[in-house]
Amino acid sequence: MAKSKGGKTTTAAPATIADQLRSAILGSGETVYALAKASGTTQAMIARFVSGERDIRLGTAARIAAALGLALVADPPPAD
Repeated sequence: MAKSKGGKTTTAAPATIADQLRSAILGSGETVYALAKASGTTQAMIARFVSGERDIRLGTAARIAAALGLALVADPPPAD
């Protein structure tokens, strides 16, 4: 997202994978119980991750994303 500041256009930093996954979890309408069961993790771990209390491993993030019907995809950095 580009923003104009003092005549200059700046680009906001992209959301982190964790931020995007938190947003997807909150917007999914799934219960923490259903998501934990579908992703093979615990309700407590998902709740702590969503609240920002702890981070999760990439493999766990991939399982949660898959349970939401999503996939983790690496975006290459923009060319200079």
